[in-house]
Amino acid sequence: MRRSYVYIALLHYPMYNKRMDVVTTSVTNLDLHDIARIARTYDVDGFFVVHPSESQHQLISEITGFWKEGYGGSYNPDRKEAFELLKLVHTLQEAIEMAAQESGLPVVMIATDAQVQPKTISFKQLKQDIHNEEKAYLILFGTGWGIHGDLLQRCQLILEPIEAGRSYNHLSVRSAVAIIVDRLLGENWYKHTDFLEHV
Repeated sequence: MRRSYVYIALLHYPMYNKRMDVVTTSVTNLDLHDIARIARTYDVDGFFVVHPSESQHQLISEITGFWKEGYGGSYNPDRKEAFELLKLVHTLQEAIEMAAQESGLPVVMIATDAQVQPKTISFKQLKQDIHNEEKAYLILFGTGWGIHGDLLQRCQLILEPIEAGRSYNHLSVRSAVAIIVDRLLGENWYKHTDFLEHV
């Protein structure tokens, strides 16, 4: 049983594009569905979708409304249950304040990035902290080509990359969320000695 609150946030600004320009990315329908289901499966305390655009808020509300209040909710109650965790906000600060109010604790922001950064924490250490310490963690996931450097600097910690040594490191954000959340909140099924015992 973990002692900490764990929230995740899907950010759309400020992001980099492939030319390293600062941009606002568009919402992807599949991200909403898949990340909400991941959050529900692993008992994440809240899933924030952060977007500054009113038109994108309208789109997201239409998608989630269909599954929460519309026909989709009665057709697929499991999807409705997952979407109940989704909280739509305009700014990251709103997400921080909501997580702090709900948990009653100061929020520790942890960024994710495909590159090794200063202030890096390992999966192993963060998993231990989540289970043993009474804190509120907000784990940030970027879209586009990653979270702007200024925002990375604002975070207290940055999680180590999923596979830093790979020559190809371009997972979709929903795939990255699944891997990271499983490593942090999933069962301790893997031991480094498992395969050595059968050699």
